[in-house]
Amino acid sequence: MNDIQHYMRPGTLQLAALPPLSLYVHLPWCLKKCPYCDFNSHEMRMAEMPQQRYIDALLADLEAALPLVWGRPVHTIFFGGGTPSLFSPAAIDQLLGGIRAQLPLAPACEITLEANPGTFEKDRFKAFRSAGITRLSVGVQSFNDGFLKSLGRVHDRAQALAAVEEAALAFDTFNLDIMYALPGQTLADLKNDVALALTLAPPHISIYQLTIEPNTFFAKFAPPLPEQDLAYDMLDLITDMTGQAGLQRYEVSAYAAPSHRCRHNLNYWQFGDYLGLGAGAHSKLSFAHRVMRQVRFREPALYIEKALAGDCLAQETQVKLADLPFEFMLNALRLKDGFNLQLFNQRTGLTISSIEAGLDQAQRKGLIERDLQKVKPTARGFDFLNDLQSLFLPPGG
Repeated sequence: MNDIQHYMRPGTLQLAALPPLSLYVHLPWCLKKCPYCDFNSHEMRMAEMPQQRYIDALLADLEAALPLVWGRPVHTIFFGGGTPSLFSPAAIDQLLGGIRAQLPLAPACEITLEANPGTFEKDRFKAFRSAGITRLSVGVQSFNDGFLKSLGRVHDRAQALAAVEEAALAFDTFNLDIMYALPGQTLADLKNDVALALTLAPPHISIYQLTIEPNTFFAKFAPPLPEQDLAYDMLDLITDMTGQAGLQRYEVSAYAAPSHRCRHNLNYWQFGDYLGLGAGAHSKLSFAHRVMRQVRFREPALYIEKALAGDCLAQETQVKLADLPFEFMLNALRLKDGFNLQLFNQRTGLTISSIEAGLDQAQRKGLIERDLQKVKPTARGFDFLNDLQSLFLPPGG
């Protein structure tokens, strides 16, 4: 990692203030790699996980990165994976203690842990709450045993229901991950899944369409997925059902009750900063005159070795000035309420003129609404988000 003076040197960019800072911690192990998963996750039995050594590596990684975020409060923390709930509550408690010792946490810091029903034991969620986790994200995906089997999940319907009920008892706020457009899924199947999910009164649901990603099992052996028109109908059904239950779609893939939006993800979409710790973790960090991106070594054993030696960066790049408008718009247009034009200037240091041509084109195509203060995607813009975002690609991008 470079000396702090390297990041603080003069440059053409001028940020008046730094954005909010989040912390992402990647815990890469899972019991079984799902056939659709392209995340940096690795199968390992709980007894085999180098839990303590990995925690030591994470805290060494944080210590090495401290000069880059010195004095900045952390507003949210997110433990993602893999399956972070494979780590014991005591391990998470130790990890949070080490983070608190090195970084100032903002009051009411949101601290999320991803958990899978297949790793669920009664009272385990309460123990995570006692360790300092304030929000749980439960990877249900479906309540239908047939679909769970086709997705390669290690839990069944009964375990999913028990896990969600326990999450509701232990946490004031929690999220359910649900997938749709599954192999062989009909509208009626989806309606049953969503209806059951809503009876559990989750304050937040994240909904993802099953897509075939490169370098996954499904990429080699693709299952028959519903036609795209049916997938659009499924998304409309989800939006209608969640809306009737009081959950508002505030982001392309997220529905929440009032005051239960995920603040960690909102910071991503508002082009905030995040320090990523762990194998393969990504960071985006702003300085007065530049915005930097970093990637940690991906393979867990190599990451541990490098982090304990004080140098776990596999890659570091400065975001080009010409790329900043697209990077901002790629994120901010995911939000149903859009963004204030002032935020664009604050996060990128650029004037609105740098996106004016794209805004004009988007408005002519009916993809955005705007006034002197704000830009927001229309319903059509939300449906054709990729088309909308592509209008802001840099020349030659």
